[in-house]
Amino acid sequence: MSDEQPAYFSYLLRLWRVNEAGTHVLRASLEDPITGERRGFANLKSLFAFLEEQVGGAAHRQDRYSSIKSDGY
Repeated sequence: MSDEQPAYFSYLLRLWRVNEAGTHVLRASLEDPITGERRGFANLKSLFAFLEEQVGGAAHRQDRYSSIKSDGY
């Protein structure tokens, strides 16, 4: 098994609203289209945390932001 990160990630994203104590809250799920594995998230914060973990975390995000910023965008 390789420790190398995949070149891309593919998920089916589902978002829906639920009424929780009179407040609308977003729920989410991601489904792997190949394996059918489904993961549920109680809020967007946990969804984004999972996605960041999958793509290498904050270091990856910072590297991308730095390269975009240096290109003048």
